[in-house]
Amino acid sequence: MIQNDIKITPELIASHGLKPDEYDRILELIGREPTFTELGIFSAMWNEHCSYKSSKKWLKTLPTDGPRVLQGPGENAGVVDIGDGQAVVFKMESHNHPSYIEPYQGAATGVGGILRDVFTMGARPVAAMNALRFGEPDHPRTRHLVSGVVSGVGGYGNSFGVPTVGGEVEFHARYNGNCLVNAFAAGLANSDAIFLSKAEGVGLPVVYLGAKTGRDGVGGATMASAEFDDTIDEKRPTVQVGDPFTEKCLLEACLELMETGAVIAIQDMGAAGLTCSAVEMGAKGDLGVELDLDKVPVREERMTAYEMMLSESQERMLMVLRPEKEAEAEAIFKKWGLDFAIVGVTTDTLRFVVKHQGETVADLPIKELGDEAPEYDRPWVAQDPRPFLTAEDIAEPDDYAGALKALVGSANGCSRRWVYEQYDTLIQGNTAASPGGDAGVIRVEGMRKGLAFSVDVTPRYCEADPFEGGKQAVAEVWRNLTAVGAEPLAATDNLNFGNPEKPEIMGQFVGCIKGIGEACRELHFPIVSGNVSLYNETHGEAILPTPAIGGVGLLPDVTVRAAAAFANEGDEIILIGGKGTHLGASMYLAEILGREEGAPPPVDLAAEKRRGTLVRQLIGAGRVTSVHDVSSGGLGVALAEMAIAGNQGAKIKVDGPAHAALFGEDQGRYVITVPAGDLDGTLEDILDEGVEANHIGTVGGEQLTVEGILTISVANLAEAHENWFPSYMSVA
Repeated sequence: MIQNDIKITPELIASHGLKPDEYDRILELIGREPTFTELGIFSAMWNEHCSYKSSKKWLKTLPTDGPRVLQGPGENAGVVDIGDGQAVVFKMESHNHPSYIEPYQGAATGVGGILRDVFTMGARPVAAMNALRFGEPDHPRTRHLVSGVVSGVGGYGNSFGVPTVGGEVEFHARYNGNCLVNAFAAGLANSDAIFLSKAEGVGLPVVYLGAKTGRDGVGGATMASAEFDDTIDEKRPTVQVGDPFTEKCLLEACLELMETGAVIAIQDMGAAGLTCSAVEMGAKGDLGVELDLDKVPVREERMTAYEMMLSESQERMLMVLRPEKEAEAEAIFKKWGLDFAIVGVTTDTLRFVVKHQGETVADLPIKELGDEAPEYDRPWVAQDPRPFLTAEDIAEPDDYAGALKALVGSANGCSRRWVYEQYDTLIQGNTAASPGGDAGVIRVEGMRKGLAFSVDVTPRYCEADPFEGGKQAVAEVWRNLTAVGAEPLAATDNLNFGNPEKPEIMGQFVGCIKGIGEACRELHFPIVSGNVSLYNETHGEAILPTPAIGGVGLLPDVTVRAAAAFANEGDEIILIGGKGTHLGASMYLAEILGREEGAPPPVDLAAEKRRGTLVRQLIGAGRVTSVHDVSSGGLGVALAEMAIAGNQGAKIKVDGPAHAALFGEDQGRYVITVPAGDLDGTLEDILDEGVEANHIGTVGGEQLTVEGILTISVANLAEAHENWFPSYMSVA
């Protein structure tokens, strides 16, 4: 009989994020009052962050299979075949709450955690991205958060030695009390040597690897599943502390050990630390696990069982090992200066047993902890559709040149150079396209082929219409990969929302999931991994619905790709996909007119696929000199970005209402340039494929001119584009 150590009160239960009915279910499952340690274990395993209890029903509706998918959701990361016996392993995860409380360490350990998810599968990390969202620029906390988060991302990724090749940064008042830090990592592995977390075999050693356990991060997963209030600063101890140099050693030790055949199962100690990793390994393999906490390497004195089980100290792994390889495995980890300790054993009891100082402090049914956490069908309501706004409903700017300059020089439209120049984008020597274009590109080591990466979402669309916003997030990433010439392979998602217990928030989640699912099915772009981050609220105000999508594409030849920059004077400019008409929920409406209203642009997925396939064919055939997709800010911003990147102007002619033509955000469109002599043939071939295309101008000169509408120097645009971020961050 387990003796309880601390009285379990309703207040203690509530402080662990457990609802009264959930606690009643715990009592029913174990037939007695839990110990304090057991309460902590249930809290960790049944919180939103670990169990997906509010989202699981809807996540199951997403397409996860495809001819190249080797491993879909359910493991540490997704795995996709890229040919030649190779696979790309990737995932995206959030570290939102920790980054708001302690921005440097919150962001740094977010990067560290996602890198471990990748190399736990047997892959060497080769690329990273991040998607960051902050409150309005003039909020008193925003500059501090930007500085800390960017420093944390760079500090960890640069020291570990992985190139950051892409990402996004946006500002909006709805993130004032809850910034978002979503970290992506991708690695390369042999497709026949993927390591999973499912434990197999009875009586096998459970081995603790990596850094020592401390008190940092205790209760972090539970904290990440709660709204913020005025006690936020008290949560600082729940933020983990990272050490990228230890993680680099852990990477090398794990990959070296994996080559020996010693590893049966391996699991990163991420959210909920030792608890989650041990329970998941055992539950997936239909095995029990017994742990002896006296053998866990610790760096602090008098740690309790509760603290050890819930610590989220970084750079740690749990592994099930072949017994005959024990000495060889220990020698590898000692060589790399890391702890190696046998802390448990697999059993056939289907029980999770934890012992400490000669006493049993937890004895729980492992399947119910891992696989059978509560699953809710939360009530949800679909929001009323916003009205469709015509061009006539929206005022034209008094000064078109001033409006374009304001868009490319705004907080959400300016260059992110200040951010990505703090990241090492070239380490490993395989980066072919750094941040700043439509997608980052790396060469696959020793091969001609390359991989492209992009992450994107437009939260203002998701707020206006969750279904269309979800579709657009997928389509935008698919389009970004296409724009560099890559075949989109698969995606990962990071679904950031408010409190799912509010039907209107749950309605946003459901709508976005439905839109994401439809787009992924139509574009043959399966979701192979991901993360859900809920309860992103402060004082009851939710963030904008932000389902970030990270995508991976394959280039057969990394030298045959397109860049989003005007290349040659005299090149002809073609707009694929029709003219701009849609200004509802647009960047122009928000940044120039200060309005956030109207329906977002609809996404025609059949047209998207037809146009994207054609663009990839043109790039692959070497027929284009540059390509850029049309997204936020419309055609005007796309042209300005190409002019700035290529340091060349252009003369353009557009039809229809000028503000709609220049700033409308109609979807599925690309700007391409071709040599002057190829214009007629290219247009004819595009039209023959049933795709709308219009010749709109010619590259050349030092000014961007739209006939009868605006003329502005490229230098003037570039100055506005490049200066916002450095100027903003230089303020003391």
